[in-house]
Amino acid sequence: MIARLFRTAPLTCVFLIAFWTVGALTGAIGGANDELLAQVGFGTDSPLWSVFSSALWSMDLLGYVATTVLLLVVGPLAERSFGSLRTAAIFLASHVIGSFLGLGVVLLGRDVHWSWLESLVGEAAAGPSIGGVGLALALSFRMPALWRRRVRLLMILSVLVLTLYSGWLEDLLRLSGGVAGLVIGALFLKSGAVHKPRTFQDTRVLVALLLAASALGPVVAMMSPSPNGPLWWFADVVAVVQPSQEDVDAMCGSDAVELCRTMMVQLSYGRFPALVMSLLPALLLLVLAEGLRRGRRFAWWSALVFNVAFSAFIGWYVVDAARIPDIGAVEVLFSFSVPMLAPLAITVVLLLTRKHFAVRLPRHAVRKFWRFTAGSVALLSALYVFGGYLVRDQFSPEPGFAELLADLPTRFLPPGYLLGLVPLQFSAEGFVGTLLFEYTGVVFWLIVLAGLLMASWRSWPSSCEKEATHARDLMRRYGGSSLSYMTTWRGNQYWFTPDGENAIAYRVVATIALTVGDPIGPARVEAVRGFAEFCARNGWTPCLYSVGTETKEAVGGLGWSAVQVAEDTVIELDTLAFTGKKWQDVRTALNKAAKAGITAEWCTYGDAPYAITDQIRSISAEWVADKGLPEMGFTLGGLEELTGDGVRCLLAVDGDRTVHGITSWLPVYQDGEVVGWTLDFMRRRANGFRGSMEFLIASAAQQLQTEGARFLSLSGAPLARLDRGERPRALQRVLDFTGQVLEPVYGFRSLFAFKAKFQPSYRPMFMAYPDSAALPRIANAVSRAYLPHLNARQGLRLATKMIIRTRERATTQGRAR
Repeated sequence: MIARLFRTAPLTCVFLIAFWTVGALTGAIGGANDELLAQVGFGTDSPLWSVFSSALWSMDLLGYVATTVLLLVVGPLAERSFGSLRTAAIFLASHVIGSFLGLGVVLLGRDVHWSWLESLVGEAAAGPSIGGVGLALALSFRMPALWRRRVRLLMILSVLVLTLYSGWLEDLLRLSGGVAGLVIGALFLKSGAVHKPRTFQDTRVLVALLLAASALGPVVAMMSPSPNGPLWWFADVVAVVQPSQEDVDAMCGSDAVELCRTMMVQLSYGRFPALVMSLLPALLLLVLAEGLRRGRRFAWWSALVFNVAFSAFIGWYVVDAARIPDIGAVEVLFSFSVPMLAPLAITVVLLLTRKHFAVRLPRHAVRKFWRFTAGSVALLSALYVFGGYLVRDQFSPEPGFAELLADLPTRFLPPGYLLGLVPLQFSAEGFVGTLLFEYTGVVFWLIVLAGLLMASWRSWPSSCEKEATHARDLMRRYGGSSLSYMTTWRGNQYWFTPDGENAIAYRVVATIALTVGDPIGPARVEAVRGFAEFCARNGWTPCLYSVGTETKEAVGGLGWSAVQVAEDTVIELDTLAFTGKKWQDVRTALNKAAKAGITAEWCTYGDAPYAITDQIRSISAEWVADKGLPEMGFTLGGLEELTGDGVRCLLAVDGDRTVHGITSWLPVYQDGEVVGWTLDFMRRRANGFRGSMEFLIASAAQQLQTEGARFLSLSGAPLARLDRGERPRALQRVLDFTGQVLEPVYGFRSLFAFKAKFQPSYRPMFMAYPDSAALPRIANAVSRAYLPHLNARQGLRLATKMIIRTRERATTQGRAR
């Protein structure tokens, strides 16, 4: 891997080696060295040549690690896209131009007497991250539209947050280096691609990132040992910290008795509850940002109220600061009024993008959330008041029932908000008292945050029988792939084009709108485009599962990606004849069944006698029990799907009416007529006729051939495919490996090999998706769709079986060698 990295990104590797070597030899890795920084760093009092030397050092170990990660991600991509020489030129130009641009901002701020920028005069900074940020933003001009927007958003917001809240010279230079990279990219690297308007989802992500940045910025300032940015004081609004011991001592040395007592109680909080409650506003904003990403209306209203309240608070602070004689008008404008622009800007953005957040929760979900919240408040309040009264001797001074009741509201507020608002009369000393005093609010807010996250993640799709009936009519009229009948199974929802002539069946699993088979109707591309827009409005990610080559190529024009997930095996009945050596196994099964007196009988499950259906249920239950896992669903039918309209069952029955095996066949329509059949349900009795599956499939092929059917589909074998000699992509290799790992338990490849006995033609089936970043969530949704009832115990059993059987196979193969 290292050798490959050297081949693809030699410039990045050589620079990083020199970067770490110089840092180790000069001792810069161990921490900030003011003497060294004054010699090699770049600042207002530094010589001009130091703009180059500053690119070979960093400020501390964290800077070295962060810069290395940035360059390892961006460098190889840039060298692959631009070449090594152009990459070096872009990096160096971004570093030099960005450094001088940042220096100009500092000098301008000094002239207008902005205290923040005045504090940077005389400072020096070093770090190749200045050019690294510029290189990343310049590289974004060569990226696809989706990734271009994401990279720009993440990079710009990251350096902007550091500048506004941490606020040291290196932070400002990184921001100006990013600006330089954008200018270089716009002037020299723009590809001239057609500009695509932002989708609903892109706009939602942008607004969510803005809100998340407003939450994370104060956390950065709070965690920084010496924040210096123009917004650092705003951290006290969003992330309220505990008072320091020095502040408590100073307050208690004055005449402010109430404030002294309150600060002492605040200081007595344990580290974890104090941290959670101090970060509570920031955590709440992050949860609301996730709701905005999903397009939730409640998140939009909550974020709007928060930012309006923050703007009002800062406005009050500005008015109060303006009354101080020592603070001039310029200082009030830049140091206090400018910070108010952040929540105001987010408020304006929220108002302008209001229509993008229209996903409302159902009334029953809203009522459930408020009932649960109110119940939690009531339970925790009763626990604190009554429990606290029982252990009142663990408080100092000892409170009465009325004092505990009066103190109850403060348990749900961050301790930093209590200063000057509500005087605290007592503190907890014993274990139970401390638990009640410090964790009542923690538990409540964790419950609320979890509830809001669930409200953001969960989907409530709706459908009705009328829509399902219309989808079935379209399927019969226009037909589709061999899996089209599966769109009529229970659990699917339906989306239609405005003219009602195209339909897509889907189910929402973990915010992924998962479809089965190709779209139904004459206009597939238009249907996919409309369905993607429908999903975006609801905060879902679409994923077309088990679609054919035609649909895969059609959505490729929309910028979607695709990967093969199965192989459909089709028997053409026009020329079918069980002659030749290749059909030997099938002929043997037919002959043995005839000698054993076993015949193939068609039936419908709903009309079959009880003696037959009872045997079918027993065979299926025996098969599931042998697996030790619940039946798979999604594209694999169970007993419930046997009752579908038009589904036929073929049974292997002996002279005693004992069922040895069963298969079910789903109709495939075209122009209102059945033209083919798809194999779905397959079960055989454990101690029954061994060749029952070969016998049933061959019998079905013979009998359906005489009825005029054109083909039989043996359905897709998941995670198995024909080797066509193509070099698989990385994701395809992951899926192939997954199929290999699951083989000992589910036998997908064994099933694929079994179907090869019938000399089928092979048709690849693909999974198409618009967003590569959503692949982990898509994989989770697909697994949950196939195993919707898998519990933790069964999951552990599945993992254990895979490990044991994989080892057994490895041992067997080793002995064979």
